[in-house]
Amino acid sequence: MKRSDREAPISADLREEISAFVLRESRLLDDGEFDEWASLFAEDGCYWVPAARGQKSPSDHVSLFYDEKSTLLARVARLRHPQIHVQTPPSRTCHVLSAIAVTPGDAASDLYETDASFVLLEFRPGRDQCVYGGRVRHVLRRKAGRWEIVMKRVDLVNCDSAFPALALPF
Repeated sequence: MKRSDREAPISADLREEISAFVLRESRLLDDGEFDEWASLFAEDGCYWVPAARGQKSPSDHVSLFYDEKSTLLARVARLRHPQIHVQTPPSRTCHVLSAIAVTPGDAASDLYETDASFVLLEFRPGRDQCVYGGRVRHVLRRKAGRWEIVMKRVDLVNCDSAFPALALPF
């Protein structure tokens, strides 16, 4: 959406509140709080990691991840399973987000969008350390006094590379 299509700039307090929500979401992933992380998603929310640069839709090309709320909950249930092979031993991660930009959606919506650069460090004992990076975008709305994720899109710099088995969300 072009800047001219957006409403007036948002207040510094609202920008800080939304930025804090996005940072908390990343911290939940780093802390392995996957149930709480999934609870941040709206019932109509989705989590998407495209496998092609500039991918416009998850239905026109395979994706690294595309989870609606029900499949996101199934992914979290698998991550909690004590015998999950792809996470034995479990990963330790550190997300670093920078320059979180917050903008309102179009004038007719109650949505807010964020955009940030990110680096994710993943370490598993006995394995090579992995570093992922790219852009992360959130579409958020406030419902019943709390923020919820309508969409989280992670565009990896190397989205079209070969990857080891990916189990953890970015």
